[in-house]
Amino acid sequence: MKVSASDWLLLSPELFLTAAGLLILSISAFFDKAKEEFLAFLTLLFVGVAIGLVAFLSGYGGRGAPIFAGMFIVDNFAIFFKLLMLVSIALTVLASIQFVGRAPYPAGDYYALLLFTGVGMLFMVSGNNLVSIYVALELMALSSYILAGYFKLEIKSTEAALKYFVLGAFSSGVLLYGLSLVYGIAGRMGLPDLAKLFESQAKSNLLLVGILLILAGLLFKIAAVPFHVWTPDVYEGSPTPVTAFFSVGPKLAAYAILARIFYVGFPKFHADWGLIIALVSAATMVFGNVAALLQTNVKRMLAYSSIAHAGYALMGVLGFRTEFGLWGILVYLLAYTFMNFGVFALVVFLETKGYAAESVADFNGLARRNMTAAVVMLVFLLSLAGIPPTAGFIGKYYLFTSAMKAGYAWLAVLAVLMSALSLFYYFRIAAAMFFSEAEGAPLKSSYALTAAVLICAAATVIVGVAPQPFVEMLRACVIKAP
Repeated sequence: MKVSASDWLLLSPELFLTAAGLLILSISAFFDKAKEEFLAFLTLLFVGVAIGLVAFLSGYGGRGAPIFAGMFIVDNFAIFFKLLMLVSIALTVLASIQFVGRAPYPAGDYYALLLFTGVGMLFMVSGNNLVSIYVALELMALSSYILAGYFKLEIKSTEAALKYFVLGAFSSGVLLYGLSLVYGIAGRMGLPDLAKLFESQAKSNLLLVGILLILAGLLFKIAAVPFHVWTPDVYEGSPTPVTAFFSVGPKLAAYAILARIFYVGFPKFHADWGLIIALVSAATMVFGNVAALLQTNVKRMLAYSSIAHAGYALMGVLGFRTEFGLWGILVYLLAYTFMNFGVFALVVFLETKGYAAESVADFNGLARRNMTAAVVMLVFLLSLAGIPPTAGFIGKYYLFTSAMKAGYAWLAVLAVLMSALSLFYYFRIAAAMFFSEAEGAPLKSSYALTAAVLICAAATVIVGVAPQPFVEMLRACVIKAP
């Protein structure tokens, strides 16, 4: 395999983050608990450099062509997701500084694992071969399992890690079996090669089974029904900043590779996988919203909410060969990253006994205790429900329009109804904040957590009020269907 200097340059963000993670892990042994905050700011510096490298590659003339013998590709689609995922890691570090500082566990391990998870995600979205995608996915997954169990002396955290690992390993096995069936039939793993081969090859039932198993393995990663069962327990048991990260980072990577695999590798079978995704999307929206109505634990409520949003986002994959294509899902994921992370960051703000805001009652009287936090939380809740003028409304508008143009008007109507239903459980938190009696002393936040919340709030409002520059920018990031 011939590898050029340009190939190494195009993967420089991943290589840099790998070295950064190893460095954090190595030097953390020389820091006592009182000085571990330095590791957080060093991690932020490394993530900032990685963002700079990705931004540089966005203007680099050599991008867009397959590299490393076709194993990877760095196109606008990959660059968009890399930037968004790196931002989610930076937000996670900001939300974690005070939280991790209070925990009796080594912070260096935590920040190194965040970086290693990021390496896996960045490799995933550049994957152009089923093998490279699978290896990157496992790197991300293994680091995520450990992060879920970071509070290793807490029963809920250990339980979350164990459930995540067992079910994640099962889904990886299903995915790998699907990959082996496709390889057994096609004799190749490169996505463009598969598309060319299948154009001239008759459809076979065994191949469709392989594609269905690949889809099932990826649907687990985004917590779509019926592969969602791990989500509530993992979200509730994991440290809250980790839950915030799980709700956006790994999901961004999963959506990216799902779109790339099925748009680039299996476009011929769109009629088959498109209908399955539409049905899964409908079931996921309905189940997620109905189950969230029954929750009193905030983290579990938000877990089911994220399941519902997985159903919304899947609608964006259906816009095959329409003028929207994947445009809708890109706009939506941009909005979702900030509004969903912002909600969890405010849950961290109400931290109690190592776990944050266990029940809706923990939000009672928040407006009297900290009006700014209550107003910002309301903005995030309105955005999640899709109320204008927020980023969530813009994202859902493009998603629903994309589904309608793809011939799934019934799905768009169902999504509108489910969005209306979601107002009941989102506004339960809002009612607790503004109409319940205040409980406890006034709340104060760390500067880092406040910065994370304000960044998310600003992005949610700006994208909602002035979406056009962002929407136009994302036009250039769409994978073109063959």
